[in-house]
Amino acid sequence: MRRRIMVVEDDAAVLEAVQIMLGNRYDVITATNGEEAVRLYRIFKPELVLMDIAMPVMDGVEATKEILKFDPEAKIIGISAYIRRRGQELLDAGAKEVIEKPFTRKKLIETVEKYLG
Repeated sequence: MRRRIMVVEDDAAVLEAVQIMLGNRYDVITATNGEEAVRLYRIFKPELVLMDIAMPVMDGVEATKEILKFDPEAKIIGISAYIRRRGQELLDAGAKEVIEKPFTRKKLIETVEKYLG
């Protein structure tokens, strides 16, 4: 069985790019805002979450806190173009690390594999 990852991203182009980068290795679930991410996390319990920070409805910081309340063992990695401004917020909320957009396929896969072993 393929390992399950959830990608939470409100930019359709970035979401599609990440799906393409990871789809041949992992079962990828997608969400377009934090509220949807929390709901889908409870259903699918992915092994890893790639979480954007700036999103409508519920941002990545709040969604990270909610997911970790539900599952304190959740592995969440931030993905953001606003790493200097908001990256620390996501780390403080419980994310393992934050990678900056734009990122390469190599960087993304290395980061994912670091947490999935």
